[in-house]
Amino acid sequence: MSIITEFFRRPLMTGAVAPSSRRPAYAMTEGIGLEQARTVAELGPGTRVFTDAIVARLASDARLVAVELNPVLAARPTATRRDTRLTAVQGSAAERAAAVVSGLPWTVIPQNQRGYILDAVTEVFAPGGRFTTFAYLHAAWTPPARQLTAEPARRFNRLERSKTVWANLPPAFVHRATQRP
Repeated sequence: MSIITEFFRRPLMTGAVAPSSRRPAYAMTEGIGLEQARTVAELGPGTRVFTDAIVARLASDARLVAVELNPVLAARPTATRRDTRLTAVQGSAAERAAAVVSGLPWTVIPQNQRGYILDAVTEVFAPGGRFTTFAYLHAAWTPPARQLTAEPARRFNRLERSKTVWANLPPAFVHRATQRP
């Protein structure tokens, strides 16, 4: 299975044409408190580069729920990783989480669905929860990308954007948001 194959089979479920590198995965998981989190939800784990970065930071008694809509990609995490902290789910997570790491292809998701997903993310948060996602630099000017930058302001009290991660194809940056306590 390759991400390119899945992109061509399901372009509205698979937003990446190439797998992300470890550098944006490091940027996504840095500084969001994964080391202290009891439960973390990963949305759209895809090829699992973010999964690996999350697991590397988790405490031994923490739990990671990887939620993937694409059935082919959903079957991958537990088949390729033997870590008891990792649970793969096809569909949605409903447990309160300290952090949500999202690899969803936000620019191809219709605006009403983006709002629905972001509302669901805030509903599963523990007080002070953190949300992180990434976007590609070349698409930052598009209306969906600009809307994604504006939408979290209604749901989170702290927003920041990382420096550009040039060592990725295509270059990307990370959005980080913290939920109101």
